Amino acid sequence: MMNQSTFTLVNPQNGNLGFKLSEFKDHSSFDHIQRNNYFTLIWIIEGEGEFKADFSSYQFKSNSILAFSPYQPFMISKAGKIHGISIHFHSDFFCILKHHKEVSCNGILFNNIYNPPITLVDKDSESTLKMVVDQLKTEMQNQALAQYELLISYLKIFLITVSRLKAQQQIDQPNLTESKEPFILQKLKDAIEEHFRSKHSASNYADLLNITPKALAKLTKSHFNKTLTDLIAERIIIEAKRELYLTNKPVKEIASELGYADEHYFSRFFKTNADVSPQLYRETVGFARGVS
Repeated sequence: MMNQSTFTLVNPQNGNLGFKLSEFKDHSSFDHIQRNNYFTLIWIIEGEGEFKADFSSYQFKSNSILAFSPYQPFMISKAGKIHGISIHFHSDFFCILKHHKEVSCNGILFNNIYNPPITLVDKDSESTLKMVVDQLKTEMQNQALAQYELLISYLKIFLITVSRLKAQQQIDQPNLTESKEPFILQKLKDAIEEHFRSKHSASNYADLLNITPKALAKLTKSHFNKTLTDLIAERIIIEAKRELYLTNKPVKEIASELGYADEHYFSRFFKTNADVSPQLYRETVGFARGVS
């Protein structure tokens, strides 16, 4: 067994983090709000506690994986004795948007606005994931030919395994609440997906679904642990981030496509919800990687 507990690869072009794998034995690394410009996976192998993400609180227990996108605010707010593995990777190292068809984790594992960012790991998957982590550790210490390609392959296996678990858990248990999700909330999801570029207010969706804004707000909060306004904003931001990352479109054009005539208003909206400006997001997370 290797004694080293942290393995890091740095992007030689800009000195930023490319890939990092760490073992942790307490939650001190995560006990304050994190807003990283890379993807984060936290596998709680042993222990339980509470974490916050996007200003909602959730419980976790042993063999849970928490998944966070770039600049998504999160922290482990309460925990007893915990032990686990964290994996961080920048979009320059591996872009889940560009490789969506291969790993299918965007919208399931990451950028899933309707389900808590937590996946439960069963015994079979635990064995697979531990084997992958061991392979990652070994390869991180191996400077031989094609190291990058092998690391990407192992990371893909990890992501696909967890994404499959998450997708199955969403089918088995649509929500982590006691009651089954009402049909109207499925209609709400469909409506947001269809209209988020043109309809930005909660009342728009209440009108579409022929329900009072107050009743829809209560249902949304109770089942998604978020306000309807938050859900709409998150969906808009996810699309904006995708455009900023995968294209070289000017911010003004992206704003217009998302229904904002005023580029400066859109930039303020983006910064309020993503904690950084559109330009800084593009510079630190990625710029037109998909078109190269």
